[in-house]
Amino acid sequence: MNILAIGAHPDDIEFGCGGTLIKYARAGHNVDLFIATDGSFGGEPGTRRKEQQESAKSMGAREVFWGDFIDTEVTSSRQLIWKIDGVVQKVKPDIVFLNYHEDIHQDHRGVALAAISATRYVHEVLFFEVPTTYNFDPATFVDIEDVLDKKLHLLELHNSQIDKTRVRNLTILESAKSCATFRGFQGRVKYAEGFRSLRVLRKIS
Repeated sequence: MNILAIGAHPDDIEFGCGGTLIKYARAGHNVDLFIATDGSFGGEPGTRRKEQQESAKSMGAREVFWGDFIDTEVTSSRQLIWKIDGVVQKVKPDIVFLNYHEDIHQDHRGVALAAISATRYVHEVLFFEVPTTYNFDPATFVDIEDVLDKKLHLLELHNSQIDKTRVRNLTILESAKSCATFRGFQGRVKYAEGFRSLRVLRKIS
């Protein structure tokens, strides 16, 4: 299968569905990433691009597509829809993962709403969560116990962002592990990633 993950900033995808993507890549599926911005508001853009490329390589992703939009100024514009649609046309994904639209960060909301339009013909579209997501109630879970360390390593590769949680004495690694523990409890496993579905088509024959 072809798997496309869409995120607003470098490291969004790793937090939300990094473990799931590792498992897809290990199973031999094609994994591609689309990142709308270079995260320049939260760090040096060249560094953040390099961190994202290194993380994608470690994940087993095939290619990183960059949207080149301005960090903190992303809206659900026709330009963004077209940019994502172009990647969708190239990748031809069977499954798309994207930021959830209920989020206190405007870039996450903008990317999510644009991606909903751009992926309207994709048969399976799932939302992931990041630390700024709210009202997120997943009904689909992926057991990531066997790849949790690998997922945390992906986040470690975003070294410039590890301590930027805006919570005292909390790293992004601790936040990701706590989230995986909670979603694992909900999914009745030790560690999991949780997803909300926009659309899931099942073909029965």
